Amino acid sequence: MRAGPGQTVAARYEVTDRAPQDGTAGPRRLATDLRSGVPVLLEALELPEVLVPELAGSADFEASRWLDPAEVLAAVRAVLARTPEHARLRQVFEVLAEDGLVWVVGEQPVAVELSELLQEGPLEPYRAAELAADLVSGLGAVHRAGLAHGQVVAEQVLICADGAALLGGQAGAAAEEALARGLSGTDGRRWAQARAGLVGTRAERWSPELLRPELLGQGAAAGPEADLWALGVLLQRVLTGQGPFPEATPTALFAAVRAGQRSTSGGCGPLAPLVDRLLAADPAERPTAEEAGRWLAELLAHAPEPLQAVEPAQALPVPRPAWPLVPRPRHRGAPSAEAGGQSAAQVAPEPARHAHAAARRPSRLLPVVLVGGVLAAMVLGIAAVVVFAG
Repeated sequence: MRAGPGQTVAARYEVTDRAPQDGTAGPRRLATDLRSGVPVLLEALELPEVLVPELAGSADFEASRWLDPAEVLAAVRAVLARTPEHARLRQVFEVLAEDGLVWVVGEQPVAVELSELLQEGPLEPYRAAELAADLVSGLGAVHRAGLAHGQVVAEQVLICADGAALLGGQAGAAAEEALARGLSGTDGRRWAQARAGLVGTRAERWSPELLRPELLGQGAAAGPEADLWALGVLLQRVLTGQGPFPEATPTALFAAVRAGQRSTSGGCGPLAPLVDRLLAADPAERPTAEEAGRWLAELLAHAPEPLQAVEPAQALPVPRPAWPLVPRPRHRGAPSAEAGGQSAAQVAPEPARHAHAAARRPSRLLPVVLVGGVLAAMVLGIAAVVVFAG
């Protein structure tokens, strides 16, 4: 069953929509847990069909037209049992098989996939460094538990509402590895073909140690060093818009990885030294998750402050007055129509504060009036003396 919208998986998860499919082989569905009402993500791995029921490996398996999923389920559950809870790792609720599909049920927070974000273009180096710091934090927890994650790809990185990165896909990777080994046995060539059919030609999933001829016959397993390789490929993809190796065909990818023929990391900016170390052909030369975390922390500690729009400072704390700040020359009388070619109606009135000052200013005739009054008083006094003396 392909599980379209409105259908249910395991009589519990009602499919609401299809999830982005880029870079993934099996169907991916958004669903709701009918018991709790919590939104979940369903990721499926398709089991191969067999023509003879006896070849399915189990007469008790109800849908015997498909390969018995018991070994795949056991491998995934063993990985989940050892995986620690971590703030940067996506939680897995359940793994089950139904109608030829192995379903991994995981949490679905409010977030956007990194692959969708990259459709708008590469990320800035320091933003990519922040995401990488979150990823190595989660990977470190997985590695300390003695496990490898196995699926550090853009489709499995969620960017949450707070900007932090959340890494998923570990259970799906464990299912793919178990199925590839089950289909190929000890035949290295068949293993590479089966694995390529499951994981595709993504350079993140093909570190050099997986392609060594002496290991192919043993069904090589990816270790923690392969996760750091995948992080280096992912960082170059995030920073430049393309991976460091050709990915058109498995043959082209395998040949380039074995020969170390990759595009330069010059476009990775300040992250170029870390990308070069992560993509070292020798796993022993790659940094551990903890070492990469310390390197990224040092880089981010010296990151330039983001540019912020600053509002221009106001020149004056109060609005400018309606009149000019520099007083204009005063006129003794009303200007005539000939003076300056302006009429009295065209001349702006004198500000009120200037008019008040003029009203308080003493008149130029005041001294003359005072002197005249004194003289008149003296004349009247002399006249009075003459009259009384006579």
